[in-house]
Amino acid sequence: MKKKKTPDKASATRMTAAEAVVATLIGHGLDTIYALPGVQNDLLFDALFKVSDRLRTVHTRHEQGAAYMALGAALATGKPQAYAVVPGPGLLNSAAALLTAYSMNAPVLALIGQIPDADIGKGFGHLHEIGDQQGIVKRLVDHADLIRKPQQASRATALALRAMHTGRPGPTALECAIDVWGKSAPVILQSPLPAPATKIDTDAVRRAAKLLGAAKRPMIICGGGAQDAAAEVTALSAMLQAPVLGYRRGRGVLDSRDPLSVTLPLGHELWGEADAVLGVGTRLLIQFREWGMRRDLTVIRIDADRTEHDRRHKPTVALTGDAKPILQKLLTELPAYNGKRASRHAELQERQAAWRKRLGKLAPQIAFLEAIRAELPEDGLFVDEVTQIGFAARLVFPVYKPRTFLSPGYQDNLGWGFATALGAQNARPDVPVVAISGDGGFMFTANELATAMRHRIPLVTVVFNDSAFGNVRRVQQERFGNRLIGTELANPDFVLFAKSFGAEAERAQTPEELRGALRRGFARRDRPTLIEVPVGELPSPWEFIQMKMFV
Repeated sequence: MKKKKTPDKASATRMTAAEAVVATLIGHGLDTIYALPGVQNDLLFDALFKVSDRLRTVHTRHEQGAAYMALGAALATGKPQAYAVVPGPGLLNSAAALLTAYSMNAPVLALIGQIPDADIGKGFGHLHEIGDQQGIVKRLVDHADLIRKPQQASRATALALRAMHTGRPGPTALECAIDVWGKSAPVILQSPLPAPATKIDTDAVRRAAKLLGAAKRPMIICGGGAQDAAAEVTALSAMLQAPVLGYRRGRGVLDSRDPLSVTLPLGHELWGEADAVLGVGTRLLIQFREWGMRRDLTVIRIDADRTEHDRRHKPTVALTGDAKPILQKLLTELPAYNGKRASRHAELQERQAAWRKRLGKLAPQIAFLEAIRAELPEDGLFVDEVTQIGFAARLVFPVYKPRTFLSPGYQDNLGWGFATALGAQNARPDVPVVAISGDGGFMFTANELATAMRHRIPLVTVVFNDSAFGNVRRVQQERFGNRLIGTELANPDFVLFAKSFGAEAERAQTPEELRGALRRGFARRDRPTLIEVPVGELPSPWEFIQMKMFV
């Protein structure tokens, strides 16, 4: 038997560890890296300079901006994105965004510098040294590694990129020491490694089909894991006449114009009536923790992480793997068990109309959101924020396509929106992107207006200004006898602030004025636009979000 020839050094190319990492990123289809330079990564940036025509470096004004932009690009495209920062404070400055990427299962690669290789872990007090940096990183990502030599660099990068799509998707990290980036050796570049496919349990799919086919009032609940299975969810919903609840990351999986598409308040009612629920790429946390789990309720779950199934309530049927192929199998099996079903369109349209009337309490927020929806194209992206308008948007904003409503995961961290939206707009220059922020959240990363100007990112940002951390103020008013502390804010003139960077900016007092400002902003594709909307205290959305249990 002829022995298979293995590559030798003669077929390798001499390059540095930094060059190997950069070449591997390019080989995996990345075309942008979000980064802030520093001495530990000088040789990485030198390698990036050499390939700037193939891998663009978008440099930011703060490490959190770089990481949030990578997150936004990943959420908007569903594809791997990378950012680079120095160790110690650089890593920690980016950590909130990396943690958010973890909570959202976003494919973000963090490239993190290190002190000299031989001194790692010895506590000598090097610039930016931090004790057990990899130990910290491992708590923020699904996969972490340390590049120790050039020959390892390409494969380590490929493994990190593969890990993003192995099991539960999520971020990864690679560290490399200051004196390793520049070391050179013969390197064989690693081509993309296919993620191991999870075998679909066909018996479990058949059991799920039988249960759903027999159900009188089935319901589907979608999370972020369903974003790439919109066609399958739509077909399954029509086949079962099952309403589909998408809240936050599940929005847009089923077009909001479909009568079977419902949001949280009506979803709460339907949960109490359903005899079978299919959860697709969702933790079902609100349902299990807040709404209650009936003994007679059949629950079928599809999740990429097999450990998720038993975390709170063991489902009747557990299906592990990517939602799309599992749903395709389910669609093939279901017709044999699913009888003719009467349309539920009229029923659900009537119930949605009743809820719209009740949600009229949020009229000020709704009027502004209607203005945004009227001007934002169907495929335009809406990036919400931890703000009164954002909470209302999760309930009432119509979403027509997957990956067009970006909302933070369970971290729900104030200040994520503006920089994340910059990354989304940079990655999707073909469509308008709008970010909504309160004055409090916007100021977390407002300095990245400089990045938007430097790289000509035409994001439109609407800052709803109530001169407070409005959500916290409401809690203090309602639960603590109006004892206000730490909530009132001193703000700049946001229009002048944005213009000082060279951005376009204007103030809108009414929804109609906001429409005009948005129209002008979306038409402008060479620079960012900021629109300030002064608002007073807005009606509370919490009665529609924090609903009581049924059991």
